[in-house]
Amino acid sequence: MTPIRKFEKPLGMRDSFPLINEKKEKVRGIGRRFFQLRGFDFIKTPTVEYYETVGKASAIPDSSLFKLVDRQGETLVLRPDMTTPIVRVATSKLLKEQIPLRLAYFANVFRAQEHEGGRPAEFEQMGVELIGDDSVFADAEMIITASELVQELGINSYRLTVGHAGLLQSILTQLTQSDQQVSELRKLLVEKNMVGFEEAVRTFGLSNEEEQRFIEFIGQASNVQSIQQLRPFIDETNDSQVTMYSYLSELSSLLENAGLAKLVTYDLTLTSEMSYYTGMLFEVFASGSGFAIGNGGRYDGLLQEFNSDVGATGFGLRVDRLLEVMTTTMNREPHTLIFFDSANYVNAVHKAKKLRNQGIRTTIQFIGNVEDKEAFLANFTDVVWLIEGDGNNE
Repeated sequence: MTPIRKFEKPLGMRDSFPLINEKKEKVRGIGRRFFQLRGFDFIKTPTVEYYETVGKASAIPDSSLFKLVDRQGETLVLRPDMTTPIVRVATSKLLKEQIPLRLAYFANVFRAQEHEGGRPAEFEQMGVELIGDDSVFADAEMIITASELVQELGINSYRLTVGHAGLLQSILTQLTQSDQQVSELRKLLVEKNMVGFEEAVRTFGLSNEEEQRFIEFIGQASNVQSIQQLRPFIDETNDSQVTMYSYLSELSSLLENAGLAKLVTYDLTLTSEMSYYTGMLFEVFASGSGFAIGNGGRYDGLLQEFNSDVGATGFGLRVDRLLEVMTTTMNREPHTLIFFDSANYVNAVHKAKKLRNQGIRTTIQFIGNVEDKEAFLANFTDVVWLIEGDGNNE
């Protein structure tokens, strides 16, 4: 085993330097105000949860979980997502006091990486959960809220892709011969590996007609502007599929009325590694990032894992990916430096207190400990010199 170097970080972990951290705090502030104005209350859950509860229910593969063992011998995990811990809290207590629940969060989640590959093992998410409402209006609210938040953050070039987990599952089941085949195809769709999907279909021993239906499905049932374009892929004799398609049609109308028609495309091949999604699901993409900056959907099945039979929907945005696509420049806030020598320390302290009482960010610095004054001064918008013999001395 290679020795760990002193300045080496665990695989996939990142340091947030001051400028990046300031941007994250700005996003947090915007998000907090935004969610509170829409009736969501913020919640905080433990960083560590039981593997037997949150770990297993989270739908994150075991290989991606950070596992620990406590002194009682119980296996713990660093929370791999926020939806599952919030559901744990809601079903154990909050739903007994209020339903529906509107909860918001801004928190770190942890997913182990096998290889570095630029993928973080710890990242921040911000989002909301609406628990106890199984209506199409709740799902529409989540998509609209995600869209409005992206705009609030100054991201104007973005789009939304909407699908339906239950409808995809039904279509794949109908076109394949076993649950194993369905699972294999879902995995390839999660990876967006369409070439691998077609190759897998050809190994299933289907008829030429059945293979062709699959190829048409993959090629024509994704990223369409009108929900009507998906109608040919619905089995009209299958009541379940007809019901789910009708739901998508109603959702489409609600989004159109909200002014999102030009921003939304529909994709029946859309799926997620989170297997607890049972209904509508969506992803948010923005110019400047090759990955979705956020995603969400309906996860009624997850509530059943915690013995609760109510509907739930929500979404989360990846803060690191938001920063990639947000405007890189930030308004420089006033920051005053008070440079002092040994004879003026007390004056510097009094001057700084006066400025801070006025709400001005102020730093005092002994001049004798600064070697490159020009580079140091570039970090401040104003400088006060308290030095004996200097013309600017106060």
